[in-house]
Amino acid sequence: MSAHGDVDLGHTVAGWTGTTLAILGSLGAGAALCAGWEPGVWLGLALVAAAAVVTWLLHLAGWGKPSGPRPSPARDWRVRDGVARTGHADCLGCRMSGGRRAAAAGPAAGPRGAAALPAAAESGAGTSG
Repeated sequence: MSAHGDVDLGHTVAGWTGTTLAILGSLGAGAALCAGWEPGVWLGLALVAAAAVVTWLLHLAGWGKPSGPRPSPARDWRVRDGVARTGHADCLGCRMSGGRRAAAAGPAAGPRGAAALPAAAESGAGTSG
């Protein structure tokens, strides 16, 4: 058991790769800024932008995770997400990829109100009465 208890912290190949690239790009841009090397600043910022694209592509390839917690056996960062092939419901990245993914994910659910929450339904919140 980890120090955080039995929770899904979302560690994935896509997450670790994107974070590493973004940190390297930020460090490179910062070092270039301190050195006064303008092309280096732009290269570092380009690496940060590339980190977002690489993370998105890895998510679509199944190396990310859907929204919400995963079952305990699927929480290891080396486990691929089998649902990613058809798209995740309520996932902006899957909808942006278009095609079959957008159709499989379906239209975005409307805004979630307080009445959709279990605690709100029990306490009577969100009802006019």
